[in-house]
Amino acid sequence: MNRSIVGRHFDLTDSIKEYINSAMETLNKYNLDIISATTIISSNEKHGKKDFAVEFIINLKDKNSIVITQKNKDVYASIDLAIERVKKSLRRHADKIKGHRITSFKDMGEDAIAISEFDNTEEDIEIVPMDLELHKPLDFDEAVYALKEEKKRQFIVFNDNDGLLRVMYKRADGKFGLY
Repeated sequence: MNRSIVGRHFDLTDSIKEYINSAMETLNKYNLDIISATTIISSNEKHGKKDFAVEFIINLKDKNSIVITQKNKDVYASIDLAIERVKKSLRRHADKIKGHRITSFKDMGEDAIAISEFDNTEEDIEIVPMDLELHKPLDFDEAVYALKEEKKRQFIVFNDNDGLLRVMYKRADGKFGLY
């Protein structure tokens, strides 16, 4: 992870740099590929009141970026609050990535059966060719109609308007999914 700490209108001390670096070390526990982390600390003074703004820019792989800005009267307090918000964002992002499930046989319905073992000891494997005229390409409406009418088939492959192959399947809740 590339790290950079920048101070705008603010002189960075070694203790602040060490504090930020130690806070950045805790971000590795989310097991995300963090490409770079930039910290910008700026000092603002308006109407005689001085406050500090801390901005964290975290660049993740796959072009994902997290930007957090936090203002407070104390530099260390604004760093702490910003780090907590970065941790929350990274935790949400990690949960979103881990929560992406592949469709299981439960989702496909009661009639879906998984083949647990393939018996390849038989010498007589027979391959049956299909007549392609019987299986003409379907469009979206025809695929929905075919899945509604048939009870045994759980999914159907069809061509969409752009000519790409798509898969429509029955879900356990009676709705249709589309890949």
